[in-house]
Amino acid sequence: MATDSNKFQAIISHCKEYGFIFPSSEIYDGLGAVYDYGQWGSELKKNIKDYWWMSMTRMYENIVGIDAAIFMHPTTWKASGHVDNFSDPMIDNKDSKKRYRVDHLLEAKADELEQQGQKEQAELLLKQMDSLLANDDFDGLKTLIENNKIVCAVSGTANWTEVRQFNLMFSTEFGAVSDEDGDNIVYLRPETAQGIFVNFLNVQKTGRMKIPFGIAQIGKAFRNEIVARQFIFRMREFEQMEMQFFIRPGTQKQWYEYWKEERMKWHLSLGIPADQYRFHDHVKLAHYADAACDIEFNFPIGFKEVEGIHSRTDFDLKNHQEYSRKKMQYFDNDIDEATGKPYGNYIPYVVETSIGVDRTVMMVLSHAYEEQDLSTAEKQDSRVVLKFPAKLAPIKLAILPLVKKDGLPEIARQIMDECKPHFKCFYEEKDTIGKRYRRMDAIGTPFCITVDHQTKEDNMVTIRYRDTMQQERVPVAKVKEIILQSLV
Repeated sequence: MATDSNKFQAIISHCKEYGFIFPSSEIYDGLGAVYDYGQWGSELKKNIKDYWWMSMTRMYENIVGIDAAIFMHPTTWKASGHVDNFSDPMIDNKDSKKRYRVDHLLEAKADELEQQGQKEQAELLLKQMDSLLANDDFDGLKTLIENNKIVCAVSGTANWTEVRQFNLMFSTEFGAVSDEDGDNIVYLRPETAQGIFVNFLNVQKTGRMKIPFGIAQIGKAFRNEIVARQFIFRMREFEQMEMQFFIRPGTQKQWYEYWKEERMKWHLSLGIPADQYRFHDHVKLAHYADAACDIEFNFPIGFKEVEGIHSRTDFDLKNHQEYSRKKMQYFDNDIDEATGKPYGNYIPYVVETSIGVDRTVMMVLSHAYEEQDLSTAEKQDSRVVLKFPAKLAPIKLAILPLVKKDGLPEIARQIMDECKPHFKCFYEEKDTIGKRYRRMDAIGTPFCITVDHQTKEDNMVTIRYRDTMQQERVPVAKVKEIILQSLV
């Protein structure tokens, strides 16, 4: 697994310097694995969410969206299996008191072996880890750590505790008065899917939805990750874009393959080449799944999961029916060709697509980030550019009067007023035009137009294209149309 840690650190620094992502509560030394999106990061994030939402709820006529609450009745998480199963194997170092996720320790060791040219040993180690995790063999995992002489990064010792499970849900108290019996304990949702499942009948009946149909949602989720790391890749507060697709039992395999293909098409529509993605089938299936895979992207830190596609069977609706004692059934009028009769009542099966918003932001940033050497024989020059697809770029158009006088700002403002209701624009007068171009490159703005003295004579402006840095003269009246065409 080839990685580029220098590029990864450069992206993190760039995000902070140019207003994309900041460490949360930084003036108080931050809060571990929590980040704030700055002015351009929040625009990028919103554009990604809007593009996914449009793709799901407008391009598929049988998918609708909801927005469920973060707080849910505590029994929801008992029914979903999270109370009993939402855990990760952890191990502590007795000397440093530092806690580690077992898979992270072993994956880091595999990376180290590969960097030393021992690729086969690294692959064997990961294969052994997957097998032990699949069988919940905690003694075997500890032995694997010890046999590979893995030590704590803080103490430098291998004085490990036993491996044990740690539940990742955040709990809080609901209401004004603390209850000693714990009856008012609720959880911050660890996933957004359950809000869809408990509203299955509400949406199906009010929307008169006919199977197969989907329910989409974008929302926050919370996981008490012990070893949160790698910038916004693994955070304690994050955002998901999920779609649960309800289907007739027995058809899950074909729909699972269908959604694998459809979701990969969406990723490729971001302008990222196919060779930067791969599918990874799960070795250990979640308690609810009969098939599962990840879409992985080639980050600077290696191939990592961005999106999961899971065939969840009828686990969720069946369990909610059992715990709530409310029927979660659908009556299917379609005729079963085998029997000649309607399919009748059944609990639908589900195929899920779940993509991390923050991981998608990191993916788009990683692919867009370039450091370019523009030096010539005459002078040294370089630039950092973010080559975002225009539809995702935080700013679509920068409007730059050449000077702050002679009526040029007034013309620029007129163009700004015409364009800003249709897409995000940015106006700037300060510094030389070259410096302004470089700032816009670093933010990922695909188009800049310069209003100069000739504009007053011919009503033309110079448009500059970010990726090629080429410039051409276009009529002022055509500016809005050019930008809008690029956003399709």
